[in-house]
Amino acid sequence: MHLKLPVYIAKRYIFSKKSHNLINILSGISVAGVGIGTMALIIVLSVFNGLEDLISSMYNSFNPDIKIEAKIGKTFDITTFPLQKLTQINGIAHYCEVVEENALLRYKNKQQIVLIKGVSNTFTNVSRVDSCMVEGKFLLQKGDVNFMVFGYGIYDMLGIELTDFSTPVSVYIPKRSKIMSIDPTEAFNNEAIMPSGAFSIQQDFDTRFVIVPLRFARKMMDYTNEVTALEISLKAGTDVAKVQSEIRQLSGNTYSVKNKLEQEELFYKIIKSEKLAGILILSFILLIAAFNIVGSLSMLIIEKKKDIAILRSLGASNRLIKRIFMTEGLMISLSGAILGLFLGGIIVLIQQYIGIIKLEGSGAFIVKYYPVQLQFIDFIKVIGIVFVIGFFATLYTVGQISQRLKGDTIDNQ
Repeated sequence: MHLKLPVYIAKRYIFSKKSHNLINILSGISVAGVGIGTMALIIVLSVFNGLEDLISSMYNSFNPDIKIEAKIGKTFDITTFPLQKLTQINGIAHYCEVVEENALLRYKNKQQIVLIKGVSNTFTNVSRVDSCMVEGKFLLQKGDVNFMVFGYGIYDMLGIELTDFSTPVSVYIPKRSKIMSIDPTEAFNNEAIMPSGAFSIQQDFDTRFVIVPLRFARKMMDYTNEVTALEISLKAGTDVAKVQSEIRQLSGNTYSVKNKLEQEELFYKIIKSEKLAGILILSFILLIAAFNIVGSLSMLIIEKKKDIAILRSLGASNRLIKRIFMTEGLMISLSGAILGLFLGGIIVLIQQYIGIIKLEGSGAFIVKYYPVQLQFIDFIKVIGIVFVIGFFATLYTVGQISQRLKGDTIDNQ
């Protein structure tokens, strides 16, 4: 009964008609202010979730589940790596040998610096690039003939014509040997290769990468058994951290073993820092909105001086009276929070399933509308933020008013 009494009286104070209409208005403004701030916070968090999920899916279409690279140097000899033991680790589905190097491409009268990626024939088992083709098809080799697949940005810049079978793409890569010659072209390995298609994933990939067979890349780079990385795909439902730990134990300290998050660590750090900045900015706005709670609660306490005196004469302690107004302030805060979460959730769901706000230039982008995603944990975070702000705003108000009213109402004893 002792716990229910402050709640009961606080509810009566909120919904009962006040003698001064200004108090009702201030209470309404307080709830609306907290509600709008809460709504903005849940919408912004959902937008960040949507953007993170969208861009992660783009990276995941190109990046493998796990990537193994040498810690020292650019390459390592695949014959010295314990491949047989690697394939015995539970959860590993496929692996792909990869070599990467900068190269110059020439096509007709155009040229472009690119990152050439040579891959073994298991590449489509560790990457989903073949499902992102926008021109031609994903074909790297047919018999003894080699083919090249372009990122769409490079494909467009070079003006590749897949139907022009008489014009191959010329690839230039510096020779590893330090042979001096008057003719600068002799410092490069040069081979011609036919284009087969173009993929489009994300600008960073589309304007940097071209994919070729591993045998072609090794020939161009004067490699035999060298690789720059081993890319690994995992079976569905596999514990990535566990497999990553087992690979590290197997490979030792000379190799770095990265999961998808670690492969794009900078991107995820930027997303998290921007999300944190958004939370802090909107929390500050909520803090400003909390001043309305201070004002409405202060007015209410002044209006209820007679009620407080009656409660004290009936034996109510100062602690109980303070708890009533603390409950009042928290109820205003949480009412605004619930209203804001409800409205924000409705807006996010409409955007997610129907689409209201379009992305500028969406015709050239992968999605037409701003991506959003509701997460239950965000509701918990927002409720927690609103509760903390409301609690301290109410605590401050009750403390200040108790000093002002002194012996008439709530004394600090």
